[in-house]
Amino acid sequence: MKFQYRYYGSTSVDASDTTQAFSLAPDTLRPPTSFQGELRRSGGVHLAFREALSALHSVVVSDQRYRGRDPSAYKTWLEANENTLLTQYMQQAQTLRAEASAVTSELKTLRNQKDTLLRPFYIARQKYFNWLYLANRDAWYVLDPVITVHPERLLFEAFSQDESSYCAVSVSHNVFSRTAEMACGTTNIDYSIGLFDEFQKIRDYKATSFQVDPAGFSVATGSDPAFREEKIDLPDSWVRGFLQVSSAMTLPATVLELHPMDLHNLCATLRQHKERAGPRSLRFELSPGQPARLVFEPWGIELTARRSAIVGTPLSEPRSIRLWGRRRLLTLERLIALATRVRVHLLGTGMPSFWVIEMGEISVTLGLSGWTANDWSAAGRFNLLAPRHTVSAATKQAVAAALQRDWVATPAELAARTALPEADVSAALALWVQAGRAVYDLPGQRYAWRELSREPLPLETLRFASPEEDAALKLVQARGGVTLKDIGASGDGQLRITGTVKDGKREFSPSLLLNADEQLRDAQCGCNFFQQNKLRRGPCAHMLALRQVAQPKLNETRTQRAVTAGEAA
Repeated sequence: MKFQYRYYGSTSVDASDTTQAFSLAPDTLRPPTSFQGELRRSGGVHLAFREALSALHSVVVSDQRYRGRDPSAYKTWLEANENTLLTQYMQQAQTLRAEASAVTSELKTLRNQKDTLLRPFYIARQKYFNWLYLANRDAWYVLDPVITVHPERLLFEAFSQDESSYCAVSVSHNVFSRTAEMACGTTNIDYSIGLFDEFQKIRDYKATSFQVDPAGFSVATGSDPAFREEKIDLPDSWVRGFLQVSSAMTLPATVLELHPMDLHNLCATLRQHKERAGPRSLRFELSPGQPARLVFEPWGIELTARRSAIVGTPLSEPRSIRLWGRRRLLTLERLIALATRVRVHLLGTGMPSFWVIEMGEISVTLGLSGWTANDWSAAGRFNLLAPRHTVSAATKQAVAAALQRDWVATPAELAARTALPEADVSAALALWVQAGRAVYDLPGQRYAWRELSREPLPLETLRFASPEEDAALKLVQARGGVTLKDIGASGDGQLRITGTVKDGKREFSPSLLLNADEQLRDAQCGCNFFQQNKLRRGPCAHMLALRQVAQPKLNETRTQRAVTAGEAA
């Protein structure tokens, strides 16, 4: 996918001993978006604002893909000692000495010729990459951060280069002592390493102003030399991963509230120890009525979070959840001293996790894929775990219009404003999230209107790229391929769906456990895909096929419940 931006000038910072003014250049190809405000000088908001945007920067430049060790030093040593080692060997093999000597001499000559020819290239290439990373690190960025101006807050979003980490910074307008007129909307901002350096200079004794500059939107002609255009060609996986983050946020999760010192102890343990071998997981041991225990593998170090608590429905049985890629949590290290609340949303073992750090009027959400090498695009099609019933185009447009009017709202609020069933509203919101037009605000537990790109995303290549979903459709269309056995209650308002699916010469018996919102809570299947991946890569084709066949019955049951509730009222 190709993204095109046009900035009027560049992001700039005017600083003196007593003032600091940030002026961010927005993408003028998007609808006009602007904001201007001055940070309060009380309550420590300067420090919280600085550290939150520093965490966002850490994600923007993050790339923890494994590259292996540099073998150049070993090869140099081997080249210097090769003749000696070969001589020692030849002393033990008298009969091969003459032949090996000739081969070694020829090989040495060829290697010398190769080194002579390629050494200038290798040296120049390494110098260039060293200079590029240190002097022009902006060239390593994938996509400028996305900023959304809402009537009550600013939302900054960024995605890492390795596609495994997502960061959202929500800043309430209460952080600013005064604000000017604003134009709500979403835009990309011109971001640079110099801007990060200026963020580090924010102090409470300086009057700090912050604005998304609307100047470029008022220029009559695009031929003005101040305009600067950028074109970035992004892989589909990067865009698809960004969309999957919000889909994963809406899934049922075990929410654990930690004390900020628990996060400090976690980061300190990671700093003090270096793993040499696996497993490299962080294990959460959760028991009803007991504080959470954090176990670091492979060392077996155990930390007891004595002030922790489960948020929402209490646990009915012990639960063990393992996470990988734990060193990405060091991104949150700078926020610990300012944190007022830390909440961890755990989707399950090997599944994504969301770490929400609240600092008064500012919150930071860090979304991590199952492990570092498993990017958000490959981690699983989390939109496939959401309720699977269709809604009309009119319903989708009504929900979009209501959300655009208020910018942020819960499904219940939108259902009241549109007079639509809440289940239909939730399904429509899920579709807008998958289209990149809305985002789920995890700290506020509500949806917000946010358009990821200026042009509509090609959903035919982004949303339906799952081979499991294609296979499920073929199974449903096959005569006698899917048989629904039963939809029964399973306690706590949950539903258990059972059935059989014929796949070639084999027959499987998948079962699905849905919560009260018809979201997939758990599932089982005997196929090889599920046995290898569980739900870490999304549901298998047999689960999707059974869910699709069962959906009309679920819709009928939901309608009956609504009618019964209306008669009772």
